Amino acid sequence: MNLRHLKYFVATAETGQVSRAANALAISQSSVTSAIKELEITLGADLFQRSSTGMEMTDAGREFLAASREILEKVDEARKLTSRRSEEGGRLTLAATYTVIGYFLPYHLDRLSRLHPNLDIQVSELNRESIEDGLFSNRFDLAVVLTSNLTNPDLESETLLKSSRRLWVPNGHRFLGSNKATFEAIAEEDYIMLTVDEAAHTTIKYWSQTNFLPKTKLRTSSVEATRSMVANGQGVTILSDMVYRPWSLEGKRIETLSTNIDIPTMNVGLAWRKGTEFTPAMNLLMDYFKQSFVAPQMAQFAGRK
Repeated sequence: MNLRHLKYFVATAETGQVSRAANALAISQSSVTSAIKELEITLGADLFQRSSTGMEMTDAGREFLAASREILEKVDEARKLTSRRSEEGGRLTLAATYTVIGYFLPYHLDRLSRLHPNLDIQVSELNRESIEDGLFSNRFDLAVVLTSNLTNPDLESETLLKSSRRLWVPNGHRFLGSNKATFEAIAEEDYIMLTVDEAAHTTIKYWSQTNFLPKTKLRTSSVEATRSMVANGQGVTILSDMVYRPWSLEGKRIETLSTNIDIPTMNVGLAWRKGTEFTPAMNLLMDYFKQSFVAPQMAQFAGRK
């Protein structure tokens, strides 16, 4: 047993699917499957029950999950204690959209504060249009946004993460008997339309590439409302893996599956005004994100050659 086994097990337990865990870890599905099998052999117990809809934890799995998280947290704390903290710093203003600040940025702000304690980051949450205005008026140095929504040619950007979009359905839904859901079948279901961060505009854009339209039952800016409506069987939706959680606030399960037509990914990354001269503080932030996302992706790509 090693830390890799624990890391892969926790990712699978939290996401409910081997494919989703592999995507989050940027590794192959076979690597996750092999690690879990090795772990189960070592422990002499089944940690998951496999089904066509995902991975359900057994009683042994739930007990082992708490211990695994504790071990990984202790190791992470030890690494933080022994890692060299940068003396570099400075102040920068950073803007972020609702989805980014809710589901992506907090973890990285915590890591940055530990790695660069002298780096003062002032964060503002705004919509994309206000962020673009702020970048052009120099109110913000950088922004973390959905780069897939950017269209202004006077902005430069660096995409860090591409999050796949999938269909969300309640546990036991009829679609779960198939490998993929067709847009023709989805169009027959009540649809919960998320509107925040231009989600509705993006949804209609890729639906327009089909011969169908969603039967919208509710339009809402709340991801949690969308999650609860789907979990309670009030409709289905298509959203990104980044905002997916397998449980609603009521404790009801949400399942996901792919569609018969490829859906554009939701891309997250950095944006700045063209011609901006980067300060040391901006370079620290940029280097952190490149090391966290761009460098591992390039290494993985090189390893496939």
